[in-house]
Amino acid sequence: MKTQVPFNELKGRMNRFRTKMETSTPDWQMAVIFSKINLYYFTGTMQEGMLLIPREDEAVFWVRRSYERAVDESLFPFIRPMDSFREAAASLKKFPSVVHLEMEVVPLALYQRFKKYFPFSEARSVDGQIAALRAVKSAYELSRMEEAGKIHQRVLEHLVPKMLREGMSEAELASQLFSVMIQEGHHGVTRFGMFDTEMVLGQIGFGESSIYPTYFNGPGGSYGLGPAVPLLGSRQRTLKKGDLVFVDIGCGVEGYHTDKTMTYVFGKSLPPEVISAHHQCVDIQNKIAEMLKPGAVPAAIYNTVMKDIEPDFLNNFMGFGQRKVKFLGHGIGLLIDELPVIAQGFSEPLQEGMAFALEPKKGFAGIGMVGIENTFFVTPQGGRCVTGDNPGLIQVF
Repeated sequence: MKTQVPFNELKGRMNRFRTKMETSTPDWQMAVIFSKINLYYFTGTMQEGMLLIPREDEAVFWVRRSYERAVDESLFPFIRPMDSFREAAASLKKFPSVVHLEMEVVPLALYQRFKKYFPFSEARSVDGQIAALRAVKSAYELSRMEEAGKIHQRVLEHLVPKMLREGMSEAELASQLFSVMIQEGHHGVTRFGMFDTEMVLGQIGFGESSIYPTYFNGPGGSYGLGPAVPLLGSRQRTLKKGDLVFVDIGCGVEGYHTDKTMTYVFGKSLPPEVISAHHQCVDIQNKIAEMLKPGAVPAAIYNTVMKDIEPDFLNNFMGFGQRKVKFLGHGIGLLIDELPVIAQGFSEPLQEGMAFALEPKKGFAGIGMVGIENTFFVTPQGGRCVTGDNPGLIQVF
């Protein structure tokens, strides 16, 4: 069944964007949106084209392919077909001298083709303004994420333990898990903003696989299918008694994601020090969650938590060996990796409606990555978890 982003939702986003531009960049003249994620955010469809947002006129979504689908899917009021940028340029009475673009994602070749017909003199970034806008979710957006969280909880806390069996490969678990996620309502992709980052589901590892180095900017690891596709899981690494099973995957509904990590103990228990470290990671998650209130500063949360961790525990915390990340959690929404981040350098206070994935984790040589991850909404009472409350290390004996 086709779903549509409500008209009032789209209208509110555009109004908030214009207000943001007026306050952050009072001299702005025009913004141009090319990326499909931001096109979906503003128009409710992901068709190829560009959204022109003039300061003094209505925004128009110029669509190359498919105009018919854009009209069918979107409640955005101004959608026009185009074969090239020439047609969109011809609609303007006056060309702006400065254009704000998504400079983090627009390729140079696309920029040059656009500039051929739009002879502006200067390009500036609009990435920060859009990221700040998207960081605060509406009730509609949060409701989509809550649905994703319910799927996440059911699959990882209740269904995965029944799927684990001795001798199965990581790739086999990943393929079965993907099928189950789709059946449960997952939208089928896991989207990231990191440049040139591919991901299917997330990271799935048995034992030491979960601390194997990857290009992905996260604390966990995975062998993956091989050098050409370091994703999903290995066909060779099979599940043995005594393995720690690490599953860190995204889930989405109508474009909006939650992020969750769950761990399982297969066949026999882990060493006491590993179990103790895992529970400490859970305690750290809960401590961060308590601080997710409007007005709190992400950098202050990060520094407070890190200061209270014993020096010995920091060894292989938030990664393994030299491959550590410098955050404890990240914003999440249309992308898994959104702003703000629970890390140093993020000084803008939190607002109600923001959402974070908190993921304290710790690696152990020969055993793998313990810890947890759940998605929380910022509320006056602290972070509200929408992905479940199981502390992990679920025993599958």
